[in-house]
Amino acid sequence: MTYSEKTTTKRITKQEKELLQNKTNQESLAAAIGTLENISANYCRGNRTSKSRVHELLLLLKHHDPKVGLSIRAANAISILDSMSQDKRIESHIRTMLWQVVSNLEGIRE
Repeated sequence: MTYSEKTTTKRITKQEKELLQNKTNQESLAAAIGTLENISANYCRGNRTSKSRVHELLLLLKHHDPKVGLSIRAANAISILDSMSQDKRIESHIRTMLWQVVSNLEGIRE
């Protein structure tokens, strides 16, 4: 194998890069949705406001609108999560889970 063959086999094409980014985005989105569903099912029983906000987030993240990109939906969700995490009525372990969701969503790029 010549030097030029070695260098060309290691290059990632633009299409491969986009596919890899899309896969990473979908994994991050799935992790965020899973955590939010866990919060909704197990931790928001007494707090209707938190439950409705989590439900709103789930709808936002699950709804696929071709006009609005995934990174925009993620940014909007991060904004809502930021305001939720500052609520003094949220328990600390739920706040930590919300930060985990923010971390997952911050990795989404288009």
